[in-house]
Amino acid sequence: MPDPYEQKSQRRLAAIMAADVAGYSGLMSVDEEGTLLRLRRLRREVVAPTIQAHGGRLVKTTGDGFLIEFSSPVEAVRCAVEMQDALAAIAAEDPASTLQLRIGLNLCDIIIDEDGDIYGDGVNVASRLEQMATPGGICLSVKVYDEVKDRVAFEFHDMGEQQVRNIARPIRVYCLKRPREAGGEVPPQQALALPDRPSIAVLPFNNMSGGPEQEHFADGIVEDITAALSRVRSFFVIARNSAFAYKGRSVNLRQISRELGVRYVLEGSVRRSGNRVRISAQLIDATTGAHLWADHYDGVVEDLFDFQDQITASVVGAIQPSIRAAEIERAKRKRPENLDAYDLVMRALPQIWSLDRESNREASALLEEALRLDPNYPLARSLAAWCHGQRAVYNWTDDPKRERQEALRQAQAAATLASDDPFSLSVLGAALTITREYGRAGAVLERALALDPNSAWAWNRSGWLHNYQDDPETAIKHFERSLRLSPFDPMAFNCDMGIGSAHFIARRYEESIKWQEKALLSHPSAAWIHRNLAPAYALAGHPGKATESVRELLRDYPGLRISDVTRALVFSKEVLDRVAEGLRLAGLPE
Repeated sequence: MPDPYEQKSQRRLAAIMAADVAGYSGLMSVDEEGTLLRLRRLRREVVAPTIQAHGGRLVKTTGDGFLIEFSSPVEAVRCAVEMQDALAAIAAEDPASTLQLRIGLNLCDIIIDEDGDIYGDGVNVASRLEQMATPGGICLSVKVYDEVKDRVAFEFHDMGEQQVRNIARPIRVYCLKRPREAGGEVPPQQALALPDRPSIAVLPFNNMSGGPEQEHFADGIVEDITAALSRVRSFFVIARNSAFAYKGRSVNLRQISRELGVRYVLEGSVRRSGNRVRISAQLIDATTGAHLWADHYDGVVEDLFDFQDQITASVVGAIQPSIRAAEIERAKRKRPENLDAYDLVMRALPQIWSLDRESNREASALLEEALRLDPNYPLARSLAAWCHGQRAVYNWTDDPKRERQEALRQAQAAATLASDDPFSLSVLGAALTITREYGRAGAVLERALALDPNSAWAWNRSGWLHNYQDDPETAIKHFERSLRLSPFDPMAFNCDMGIGSAHFIARRYEESIKWQEKALLSHPSAAWIHRNLAPAYALAGHPGKATESVRELLRDYPGLRISDVTRALVFSKEVLDRVAEGLRLAGLPE
């Protein structure tokens, strides 16, 4: 007897597009109503008409996502490109009001039920490809690539075979780059230029221990190796936060070389079982794929730091034999006496760099516990100092003066424990900056950069110091240096904000708005940005946007007054007077 379900369904070959809005949940948590309005606009003005123009069928919407069927893979690719181009055009006109799509494309055999919904492993593959795409990007399977490579005017980048969740076999993936020019030539991919000295990125090590609770342990090893390499003054070392943008992704090393502007990549794995640990590492010339060095270590956790030094020395020897291993300085900073404290600090790090109120609380609790276990752990004390500093400058406290003093006390204690540690010195420079001791702050930050010229965060702190000293042009240069050292850093938005503040100081309000909006788009939960953005809108002659900006500020800071803002900010009196004037025009109470 025939299956009634089979009678009501049909099979056919189709090109499937899966798309979703990047960062949707974060946007909803900040502005639910506004995000929903933008999503409706996206569906109405971009998705629906573009699908129709290319003969596609919208199968269903899934909250922030779309599933679309095409009879032609060529039309599917053209549709995807047109949608991304349309969103880019909207973003160029109004960066703060647009959404970004991630798109995956697959060609597969599908089952269509009586309601028009579609099923099959190929549909799942399209969804996994969408998850691999960057915001504004398009990933496609090899099946789609083979069909369209000679029929559309676009360049594709081969990402190699990728293992995707719930799919047994690896899938060869391509990402779509830019259109060919009218003459048919493919323009070269824009890449960061290689520095004129050895350049390296330490990628996240793979956690082979089988449990997510060991992730922070593997991350801590990478953190220490990166810091030790940064002490080699003749090296250009990508900051840890940018290297970690590749965590969990299988990316061609040549692509990493182009995107980060480095020649060498260090990668590895960590396996921990109880007190035993195995670490493997290999150094690769990412421009050629040549393996330069590899090593592994089997031992006990207590000897972990000695092996980190061995890796660092071996990398230096492989890259530039003329540099003696002694120049690494063997990571002389104070080692934590208690590995439980080390674990707590590694767990606190992502919370610290989030720059939001609740994460600050969580990080502080972890650091307090770490210091209870090991009171002489300089990294924990430096990070605790920075948490106090965040509360002072971001209006997360009723007593900013007390928080500034506690930040300085903790930072000085850390620098006493580790007087040659660039990070501890950078935090001390930041603490001295927010207590307006600019001369001492400048000297300390200069010392930090002399010890570690690759410290993206020290350059960031130096940028803010120059802003507070009414030297916006130098500030911009230092923020740009920080961004070059760590282009994918979660703290990069703070550099954008610093550049925006520098333009405000220089009375270039429209330019200030552009950079501050970029920062806000990258970190929508950072409502404190509106303290500076609202006055820039007002003084640039955008009263409506200024009023809306203040409304967003008060949503996160109910009861905030102009006096609260000027008490927390560290700018000169002349700049603070203009901030206050702009906030007054925007409607913030005195």
